[in-house]
Amino acid sequence: MIKCGEMSNTVVDSSIWVDFFNKKSTPVIEHIKSTLINASLKSPFIILPVIMQEVLQGIEENKLYTIVKENLFGFDIVEYENYEAAILAADLYRFLRKRGVTIRKSSDCLIAAICIKYNFNLFHNDNDFTNIAKHTSLKIYKLNT
Repeated sequence: MIKCGEMSNTVVDSSIWVDFFNKKSTPVIEHIKSTLINASLKSPFIILPVIMQEVLQGIEENKLYTIVKENLFGFDIVEYENYEAAILAADLYRFLRKRGVTIRKSSDCLIAAICIKYNFNLFHNDNDFTNIAKHTSLKIYKLNT
């Protein structure tokens, strides 16, 4: 496990990586490219195992799968205690439901719970995270536009 003080503090969600690996051209993707090009030896982003899974499971072509997997391993990877993270995610989901907010994917609660626990910024393109941030201390990374 990588200690939090040794890495970037920004998690990039699969909602952005999918567009990145599909070579879409948006201000967000251009920002990701620029950050990667200008990064020193230190990883500019964090990848969570659940995000790696979401990205990789959507790739059909074997060659691209291998390339993307190798690239994702170039980022800081945060490992977490599975049972603790599962409970945090369930607690977050229940907390939000009591406030009338339904999150569509349980993996989003897991990602948000980990980001909250480790005080990471989350860079995303998913309205569920915006809704989570409205009711919690989830920090959203935003472009300076």
